[in-house]
Amino acid sequence: MKSKELSVIILAAGKGTRMKSPLPKVLHPVAGSPMIKKVIDAVKGAGASEIRVVVGYGETLVRKVVEPMSVTCFPQANQWGTADAVKSADPASLKGDVLILNGDHPLLEASDIEKILTEFNDSRASVAVVSAIVKTPGHFGRIVRHKGELRAIVEAADASAETLKINEVNTGIYVLKAEVLASFLPKIENHNSKGEYYLTDIISLCQEAGEKVTAITARASVGFGVNNQIELAKATRLLFARKRRALMEEGVLMIDPKSTYIEEEVEVGAGTVLFPGVYLRGRTKVGAYCVVEPGAYLAHARVADGAHVKAYSYLENSTVGAKASVGPFARLRPETEIGADAHVGNFVEMKKTKFGARSKAGHLTYLGDATIGEDVNIGCGTITCNYAVDRQKYRTVIGDRVFVGSDTQFVAPIEIGADAVIGSGSTITKDVPAKALAVARGKQIIKENWTPKTEPSKPEEAGK
Repeated sequence: MKSKELSVIILAAGKGTRMKSPLPKVLHPVAGSPMIKKVIDAVKGAGASEIRVVVGYGETLVRKVVEPMSVTCFPQANQWGTADAVKSADPASLKGDVLILNGDHPLLEASDIEKILTEFNDSRASVAVVSAIVKTPGHFGRIVRHKGELRAIVEAADASAETLKINEVNTGIYVLKAEVLASFLPKIENHNSKGEYYLTDIISLCQEAGEKVTAITARASVGFGVNNQIELAKATRLLFARKRRALMEEGVLMIDPKSTYIEEEVEVGAGTVLFPGVYLRGRTKVGAYCVVEPGAYLAHARVADGAHVKAYSYLENSTVGAKASVGPFARLRPETEIGADAHVGNFVEMKKTKFGARSKAGHLTYLGDATIGEDVNIGCGTITCNYAVDRQKYRTVIGDRVFVGSDTQFVAPIEIGADAVIGSGSTITKDVPAKALAVARGKQIIKENWTPKTEPSKPEEAGK
């Protein structure tokens, strides 16, 4: 069973030199979210009562990301190693069990932590290091066992050829009793080539003092840390694959899963079909029995049951009602709401627009800062002129069942009453009452048998 009180220290002070990026390593996005966010989400899911994040490089940026997640940040003044980083988090004030881990392990899940804590409590050990079996141990420290029990952690640089053959490695994750951490952390010294304080030394210190230590073996993914852009891309690929599998197990259809990209927080209903090249981001929620065609990009969008998002449409912070259709090549900008059974066609752009049920805007239209009623027909080439010379945005309101002819411009602020008809080619600058016909065109002039020679050739002749 889990500890009743669990405190977590996340080490996130490093620059991540091998990332070759000015962005702090833990803020690099993995499948759409900063990798440290995924670590924090995992420990929260495992029931952490307190989370402390050790910050250093890019402290201001890291704080902006993690502090809204109800964690407390502790700065590490100098980069003097992992043990020094833990000291920076004031561990002496903690109680219960303490979980220490790095902020660059984005594949970690709450279930992994729960399993680790259960094994730690069952072992009755004072301290545990979490290990993993990997195919290519590389630079990881090796877990050396004797008769199944932890004997030592040997860094790769110090390991013999025989020790380097061991494929059980140190993940950098530790679980300790708070009082053990407080007692032995100050005893760690920096007698090594780098002059740093290594948290791994707490294992040998505890062993020498007769404390029980153990190594808990977790899944290989737990030990996957991101240290460069190649590993970052691999982590993203693995998280996308994990999400796709989970959705398909719940009845979501994917034509080509490997070319479908879905971030962790996205929800998709059973029976929905996702075509290749679809990208679903953030808090997007797609209902049941929807169709999302190739190249569609949905970010923080809501799509109700039975809706159809056609190819290469771009939806951002917008809502699509049940059985509505959008696209192809449509763009819904933030705060746009499409009603049930409505149709938004190709090359239609909307922004801050409420588009009523069963209304239609078939093609080549811009509707911004507008409220469109139900059963409205918007003709091709219609524009709401919402941005005025005073640099302010103004609204257009169009009532139910209005028919708008093609190539119409509405100069906001303006209101069109229900059941009105707007003639094609009109520039509407005044309110139109309900059931009225509004036509605002330049006068058409026809000159029969006209040739250029019949027109005045000089300006002064025009008045004769």
